[in-house]
Amino acid sequence: MDHFPYRDGALWCEGVPLSRIADEVGTPVYVYSAAAFRAQARAFRDGLSAVPDVHLAYAIKANPNIAVLRLLAAEGYGADVVSGGELARALAAGMPAEGIVFSGVGKTERELVRGLEAGIGQFNLELEEEGVVLARLAAARGMTAKAVLRVNPDVDAGTHAKISTGRKENKFGVPIDQAPAMYARLAALPGLSMQGVAIHIGSQLLDLAPLEAAYARVKRLVDELRGAGHTISRVDLGGGVGIAYKAGDVPPDLADYGAMVARATRGWDVRLMFEPGRVIAGGAGVLLTTVIWVKPGVTHPYVIVDAAMNDLARPALYDAWHDFAAVEPTGEHFIANIAGPVCETGDTFAMGREVDRVANGDLAVFRTAGAYGATMASTYNSRALVPEVLVDGDRYAVVADRIAAETILAAERVPEWL
Repeated sequence: MDHFPYRDGALWCEGVPLSRIADEVGTPVYVYSAAAFRAQARAFRDGLSAVPDVHLAYAIKANPNIAVLRLLAAEGYGADVVSGGELARALAAGMPAEGIVFSGVGKTERELVRGLEAGIGQFNLELEEEGVVLARLAAARGMTAKAVLRVNPDVDAGTHAKISTGRKENKFGVPIDQAPAMYARLAALPGLSMQGVAIHIGSQLLDLAPLEAAYARVKRLVDELRGAGHTISRVDLGGGVGIAYKAGDVPPDLADYGAMVARATRGWDVRLMFEPGRVIAGGAGVLLTTVIWVKPGVTHPYVIVDAAMNDLARPALYDAWHDFAAVEPTGEHFIANIAGPVCETGDTFAMGREVDRVANGDLAVFRTAGAYGATMASTYNSRALVPEVLVDGDRYAVVADRIAAETILAAERVPEWL
């Protein structure tokens, strides 16, 4: 089902016309569909129906809005967090502490303590020293921390270099060949209960083959650890399943993904942990914007919109693609460059792309912006922080305010000597 349909020639989100949101909230603004979040959360869970023991921990970094987290908590999802701030968000949204997985390559002692005191269900250890510190902190409090060791299987996910995490030169995890000896040392520490291993080889995977190859390496590691006398009760398989951003992208069917997982992990006799993020959130949001100018260019005109790289950073960071579409298309197209008002040449969303013909004052959207959009926004050029809206049926609510430049300025201080 399309949760952003055209009705009577205009784009809606569920039962709300986007033009109404633009009039009442202003632009730029992120608009999310609650129905899309629910549908994708259920589709991911249903895809894994053949897997006997599953824990789903939504990767909060994809979209951490607390209303979104509350919605996913109601769908039975726990949380994958990578900072103390994300941990606080998960708990505030009502996600049970036991269902929280604390990932991340640079957890501070303070964050480890916060996780211990909250009673979270799993720490994903990124290096041996982290496990030693966690064991010390837990033992000093008379506690035992449940943990798994993240290994790097040296499998190339075949995605953009900046979102690849499973190659040996990446900063994440420990080399898989060093894992058995390291695991044995960690398992002997008081205050630490080693439960198994974890992997996550990258994001936006459109091909299941790298995942299956990584799972095969993990299987050999699990067998070796069990052969050494360790009890392995959990394997965290991470996330990374891709979505369609543009024509030609063919993401894995979630039923096919689930069948591959079931086949690859048959007989493991563990709880399998999953950390979906983009696959849940990506298609559930758009960035709604207004055309300021259509500026003549040497080769193609520039469509200057009021959204910018500070609102949606992915194109500037990764050359990422987001479809650009008019809210009220005329049926005409033209080839144009789409750019924002920020004073950077890199503040472009598309170059030389065929898009809906638009004019000054028209509304348009960047599609598939529900993941890694608002959460990566900044106030560069002293611009307001972009707001967020959640639509549910024929109603909507502002779930994150626009934070004006004046409000941010008011939080700054001039020292008395100036």
